[in-house]
Amino acid sequence: MSATESPAAPVRIGYEKASVVTLAGEPGVLAMFGFGQVLPDVDDPRVLRVGLEPVQPNGLIEVWRSANAVTCGRADDLRWSTDGEHLFFAIEVDEAAHDGITGAAEHAYHRINTFVAASATPFVLRLWNYLDAINLGDGDTERYRLFCDGRARGMRGIAQSRYPAASAIGRQDGRRVLQVYGLAARLPGTPMENPRQLSAWRYPRQYGPTSPTFARAMLVGPTQLLISGTAAVVGHASKHHEDIVAQVDETLANLESLLQHTGAVSSHLDAGSCLKVYLRDPSDAALVERTLRAHVPDLGDLLLLAGDICRAELLVEIDGAHTLIA
Repeated sequence: MSATESPAAPVRIGYEKASVVTLAGEPGVLAMFGFGQVLPDVDDPRVLRVGLEPVQPNGLIEVWRSANAVTCGRADDLRWSTDGEHLFFAIEVDEAAHDGITGAAEHAYHRINTFVAASATPFVLRLWNYLDAINLGDGDTERYRLFCDGRARGMRGIAQSRYPAASAIGRQDGRRVLQVYGLAARLPGTPMENPRQLSAWRYPRQYGPTSPTFARAMLVGPTQLLISGTAAVVGHASKHHEDIVAQVDETLANLESLLQHTGAVSSHLDAGSCLKVYLRDPSDAALVERTLRAHVPDLGDLLLLAGDICRAELLVEIDGAHTLIA
């Protein structure tokens, strides 16, 4: 970015109760996501059904909006939409067609990297990964570790300083289909790390042969923070095994630390925070929501989703987007 070039307004990410058919006809809609909902059969690359069930069905759809006109299309097994400044992309890969989760992840990330690099929006800001049975297997045969191996192979050539923000969550629907979607941009964001946590790519060998390749968050311009999946991990160690409230408290401490590290005036979660909460046990939903709202009374809509966390001892993970006051 030149000294005189200003970043475009960030994509607005929010939850809405609306028909995707109606939304598809509105200008500036970059992407729409239904969680656990049987979405209408809309032939629109911007509409994606995510394989995670909401714990408290509320009809919310996640909507990404741009101030600019949007075009969309498909490129083989990858779908996309763009406003010229930002790019939504998504791919769904049948594990059986690629000899398991490692091959599926390598294929997905090779396709994404090739497509994004050739576009006018070559900088990946944020990625979401959803795969079935994420904790199945022992030691280095655990499916999450195998996924990390495949992801790293597919990401060869990406500079370490430019890892995107990311989440990886276990689906509970039994479908061995890897879903990956994300957001790229014409201009790079600024990867952010958390002083309370060791950078993921520096994890010691005990967590697998291939470290996870993501930043703790991505700062987009001066006003938007895209937050990676965040859990009760301090340094590199999981905390508060079997204590869901303590894990929520530790996760919130990590989120507050991350926000403060941006140097922004608005360094606390608030009504400008759009969060997803992933729960290993859906029966924890009410307790987790009460705990969150006690800490953040003005927090808006939440998506609470049934999903397994990448470490078997972790019970909850939170990600989302936060609007900063520069």
